[in-house]
Amino acid sequence: MKQWALSLQVAFTFIGTVVGAGFASGREVMQFFTRFGMWGPYLIIVSTLFFVWIGAKVMLLSAELKAKSYEDLNKHLFGARPGKWVSNLMLVVLLGVNAVMLAGAGSVFSEHLNLSYQTGLIVTMFACFVLLRKGMNAILTINTFVVPVMMGFTLFLMIETLREPSSGHWLSAPSELSPWAAWLSPFLYAAFNLSMSQAVLVPLGSAIGDIRILRRGAWIGGIGIGILLLAGHLALSARMPGVAQFEIPMGGIARELGAWLHWIYVFLIFMEIFSTLVADIYGLTLQLHERTRVSRSILTMTLLFICFLAGQFGFGYLLSTLYPMFGLLSLGWLFLITKNRAKPPAGPPNPPVKEELAAWRL
Repeated sequence: MKQWALSLQVAFTFIGTVVGAGFASGREVMQFFTRFGMWGPYLIIVSTLFFVWIGAKVMLLSAELKAKSYEDLNKHLFGARPGKWVSNLMLVVLLGVNAVMLAGAGSVFSEHLNLSYQTGLIVTMFACFVLLRKGMNAILTINTFVVPVMMGFTLFLMIETLREPSSGHWLSAPSELSPWAAWLSPFLYAAFNLSMSQAVLVPLGSAIGDIRILRRGAWIGGIGIGILLLAGHLALSARMPGVAQFEIPMGGIARELGAWLHWIYVFLIFMEIFSTLVADIYGLTLQLHERTRVSRSILTMTLLFICFLAGQFGFGYLLSTLYPMFGLLSLGWLFLITKNRAKPPAGPPNPPVKEELAAWRL
């Protein structure tokens, strides 16, 4: 029973790391799947298979190497010197991703709470800094609560969509885009999200170290991501092209269902954005602290300020510009890790995960 509980915690952390600003808002689903019309569901299936397969490999390989951070994994994949350069590139990419997360939070405040965009950025930055001081256990607890509720709400939106006359639009929606662009999309999406998830999955896999828990968690998490993608795609497809006008399309859909459901869903969107932002900032802080030995609090404040400056460009612009480009950069990483065979960790499992996670503190 305890192993299943840990597997679910791994799965929810996996899902929560991927389900960030772009996914929870609906923008990411629209960018990588919905705009390809009737091809969307098939592209989602391909992407789901990669999440299960590569998510398990990342955690199992991290457990085998007992990697402390994603730089240890990259040095193993690319070699010592190239691995350091790849980690530097990922540092820049993660900064861009976190800027998108922060901008997504600002859009939630401006589009759904009638508050200014800048207020959203500042409040989110402050809450992120406060939570990071409490350690990674707090982040895992948030994901254990928020992810199941988010899955339930997304499935509810899908069921409500199936009752509408336009529900079949997702099966026949045309696409004016190239088939080559369509079939490249799931690889870009999986490569980008999996490479970015290293900041959390590497230390998590190393801390747990149990092959059965990690594999089970990867299967549950990967399939859960696929279900969320398909449910979001169906809900968005039935309302295209009108829903594309929103910065937070899923929030616009929830608004149709009544005030209470809208507010609850907006809160869940914000919590998903927030939990992913906190986890990624933690990974960056840990990486920079190992290199510079500068205070983690100072590093966290610096990273959040850089994201604040980048967030001035706006959520929709940052996501549509940065995510496809970062996906292309991640394809090389995806190719190398598919070639690498992760073996079960030698010897007994690492110390119990709770004790390990308790040490992940700023």
